[in-house]
Amino acid sequence: MTTTGADLQQLAREHLWMHFTRMGGYGSETDVPIIVRGDGCYLWDANGKRYLDALAGLFSVNVGYGFGEEIGQAALEQMRELPFYTNWSYAHPRAIELAAEVASLAPGDLNRVFFVSGGSEAVESAWKLARQYYAARGEKQLRAAVREPERSHDALVAGRRGPHKYKAIARHIAYHGTTMGALSINGVPALRTAFEPLVPEVRHVRNTNRYHRPSDETEEEFTAFLLDDLEQAILAMGPETVCLVHMEPVQNAGGCFTPPAGYWQGVRALCDEYDILLSADEVITAFGRLGHWFGSERYDIRPDIVTCAKGLSSSYGAIGAVVARDEVMEPFLDATAMYSHGITFGGHPVMCAIALKNIEIMKREGIVEHVRDSEDAFRAKLETLLELPIVGDVRGTGFFYAVELVKDKETRATFDDDECETLLRGFLSPRLFEAGLICRQDDRGDPVIQISPPLVAGEAEMDEIVGILGDVLAEAVERAL
Repeated sequence: MTTTGADLQQLAREHLWMHFTRMGGYGSETDVPIIVRGDGCYLWDANGKRYLDALAGLFSVNVGYGFGEEIGQAALEQMRELPFYTNWSYAHPRAIELAAEVASLAPGDLNRVFFVSGGSEAVESAWKLARQYYAARGEKQLRAAVREPERSHDALVAGRRGPHKYKAIARHIAYHGTTMGALSINGVPALRTAFEPLVPEVRHVRNTNRYHRPSDETEEEFTAFLLDDLEQAILAMGPETVCLVHMEPVQNAGGCFTPPAGYWQGVRALCDEYDILLSADEVITAFGRLGHWFGSERYDIRPDIVTCAKGLSSSYGAIGAVVARDEVMEPFLDATAMYSHGITFGGHPVMCAIALKNIEIMKREGIVEHVRDSEDAFRAKLETLLELPIVGDVRGTGFFYAVELVKDKETRATFDDDECETLLRGFLSPRLFEAGLICRQDDRGDPVIQISPPLVAGEAEMDEIVGILGDVLAEAVERAL
């Protein structure tokens, strides 16, 4: 079927329901942006206009758009050999190979890999795993008590306790996906409200946003404040009922909140003290985004569980994973035990082949090392935007940054909801797109512009990003927006 640009516009308006999109904004006078081609860090639309993708799709096209032929060949060869088979009680070579590859890259003893189709499914699966882990552990202890009567009292107590650990803790403003379980862990109120009541019970603790904290607060005091908040939440919920603490190494929503010194070590210690599994949401931060294969390695998080997706295949294929320590797997190794969860397309052989080729390319091209070598220069270029009165903060690490916008730089006063609507959606979003830059304007917390380009971006792309941002933000200042 041959379709013109006009045909595509009409068909899009009549049939396509886009995600997180105000569909009413696309009437007969407003074109749907239709992207038709990509190469490197750049995209082209149906009208031939070029854009620098400073968001890497959705923080995900880590190797950029230039490896389609090589990755496509890997997919084709797998389609010829075995187009599909399930991981339900069966294995196939690509899932086995990818599981071993991911385990080899993951830090510590993260060694068991459960495949899913994407990030939301990974988070959903992690919470279900944590819930069932304690039940399975308790059942194993109970069976041991039957075999060894002298241990029966302690084992019976543990057996009763395990099945009741079902609650989760996450952070305010943190995005963790949209399926009902993942949405319940999600800390963005605007995304949750329409679907309440959600899965019980999740509490949200303070995130690591330091920009609006007291100016005389030391980093050590901030860390202590955050850890006390987390511990109080655990105690209020009842430690015997909490199975999971789920957090990103660097929080995306709200604008790239990096952790203060000692934070992750304190979180790990609290999880150990209260017998809670620590889960690192690395759907964005894994596979090079922070200059390491996993962000957990950069911050020495030592999680029990990691969720990943996006960069696992650089989004050339739909695949995600839950990676767990051997200790988490151990209760499920009894002959009659089973993790009661599965996804039809989890471990799809074609998606696994794509992910394997993606990792091969990342190693061959030195992409993770490139991020580590380039991050200081990238940050320095972005920090030149601080000269603008509307830019209050530049934060992040690796190739993962946010620029916070303020109404008053001295007081750090932010924009209200109406002002954000005018500034972000009324001006910045269309103006940046018109200027040829794709990034994200976000006000789920305070208003920020998120910058997360493909990991192959070089100095020329960095300069282009900062140049366009600087010009458009200066224009916003002149308009008194």
